[in-house]
Amino acid sequence: FQAAPWLGGVALALLALAGLALLAIVVRELRGLWRERKIEHLRQAAVTAIATRDHSAAQGVVRDLSAFYAERVGLAAGRQRLEASADAILDVDDRIGLAEHELLSPLDRQARNAIATAAKQVSGVTALSPRAIVDVAFVVFSAVRLLRRIAAIYGGRPGFLGFLRLARAALTHLTVTGGMAVGESMIQQVLGLGIAARVSAKLGEGVLNGLMTARFGLAALAVCRPLPFVREAPPRLSDVAGELLRPADPEPK
Repeated sequence: FQAAPWLGGVALALLALAGLALLAIVVRELRGLWRERKIEHLRQAAVTAIATRDHSAAQGVVRDLSAFYAERVGLAAGRQRLEASADAILDVDDRIGLAEHELLSPLDRQARNAIATAAKQVSGVTALSPRAIVDVAFVVFSAVRLLRRIAAIYGGRPGFLGFLRLARAALTHLTVTGGMAVGESMIQQVLGLGIAARVSAKLGEGVLNGLMTARFGLAALAVCRPLPFVREAPPRLSDVAGELLRPADPEPK
């Protein structure tokens, strides 16, 4: 550096940039963990308020949920309606159910659409891919992307540490969907009588992979949602994978 002092300046600048990048990563991880814990706290507080019939706790849950989505422009009307009913005499279930309807119903629809889209993509790609390694890679990639998408819909922003839980869930998911051998009886149970005889083994495997992706998405929805299902009906497999579950039309005679 004595022969070329400017190299020392460049090295210090690069070191400073690396330090700033590391700091940004740490801040992002901490912020993501805070938001995940906030969602978990809201869900647990709602469960406790319903179980104990605590009206004050229910009001606190609604207030915290509204504050959590304060930056969501699309939920502004719902927040206003909740504020208007803040002093109304409501049962605990009705109060939390109203917040669920006003703030989470639109997000539930987005999450269901994301799950349905991912299930169809996995079904199509794994049915057409020539190798099992491609199936495995795409299933894992889709699971990671789907959880990130669902978390973002409900306000979570998980970083690497948040995805450690996803990795465990994805491995469990992969254990079910990664195998090549798919039994004829299992396909018949899922797709309906007679269809298994009219589809190839690879197509049947693609459909099953899509269904398992949908099931993984429903589990991710339950984890990322800041409230339990109170008044709204929880989505079922047929709601997000209806096209995959629909039996084939009978062949013309």
